[in-house]
Amino acid sequence: MRWHLRQVMATRGIFHTSDMVPLLADRGIHMTRQYVHKLVTNAPSRINTDLLAALCDILDCQPNDLLEPVATQVEQARTGTDANTEEGLGIGDLRPIRATVRRPYEHNE
Repeated sequence: MRWHLRQVMATRGIFHTSDMVPLLADRGIHMTRQYVHKLVTNAPSRINTDLLAALCDILDCQPNDLLEPVATQVEQARTGTDANTEEGLGIGDLRPIRATVRRPYEHNE
């Protein structure tokens, strides 16, 4: 997720994180100035719905204005079983070699 709180605040003319503290408090969200600064400058790993609602009310925006889902490509771990390995052969392309049973050599003299 991308967090656009700082950008949305700027478009609404709010440039100081400390300006958000009383606005949040008016809506029943009591936070320290330091925590609000952290919230503005770093994307939260989770967010309380009451806080999100208060931010949307203060900034006259929707949650999707603050949060943007971003799809990231996850590199798959190489297991050696896919056919596109560097050698050109995957484990499924390898076949066992049939064993030949030989009797012991008998030496009669």
